[in-house]
Amino acid sequence: MQIAIDKFRDNIAHVKNLATIHTGLTSMTTSALDLSDILRAEIVLAVSAFDTFIHDLARIGLLEILQGQRPETPAYLRFQVSMETVIFCRSHPTMQEWHDRFDNLIREKHSWQSFQHPDKIAEALRLISEVKLWDEVANQLGKETKIVKEQLNVIIDRRNKIAHEADNIPLVPGAKWPIDVTLTNNAIDFIEQLAETIYQVVA
Repeated sequence: MQIAIDKFRDNIAHVKNLATIHTGLTSMTTSALDLSDILRAEIVLAVSAFDTFIHDLARIGLLEILQGQRPETPAYLRFQVSMETVIFCRSHPTMQEWHDRFDNLIREKHSWQSFQHPDKIAEALRLISEVKLWDEVANQLGKETKIVKEQLNVIIDRRNKIAHEADNIPLVPGAKWPIDVTLTNNAIDFIEQLAETIYQVVA
């Protein structure tokens, strides 16, 4: 599990490097130069780091259960594998071979899924933990469950506007939704805090 949080911390550090670049360029250029797309890139990359983190937690947790290092969960027991995988395991008896096979299988099954919205995150992590994720996370953060989910949803919605709609305001040619350093930093700080708390809850 440590690998998952270490990778997230490294990815979020790269996002913060962009913030430093934005600050430096802002101090050296005139206000006529629009640097706001750097801020938009920060939000997209921060959400990407978080999504990757949830993927890694679920995958590593499933492999730890397979190896007897974590207790089985009902969702784990319902995790579907192909008969091809069953045949492979019968003919390759070592745990390392099983580990590698299931590692690839989990990556394939989850590769098309996005673990960004609260319900999808809870669904992914139910594979490895029976904790009531959002209630526990909210408790750790000292907030109401509904508020934590809403904060995340607002960030994900903005990320989607940036990634899928170029952050354009509909019916206003050439206009983009406003963004500033405070909004961006608050989003990144929340994502970082959320990831660290989820790790504490399920690791």
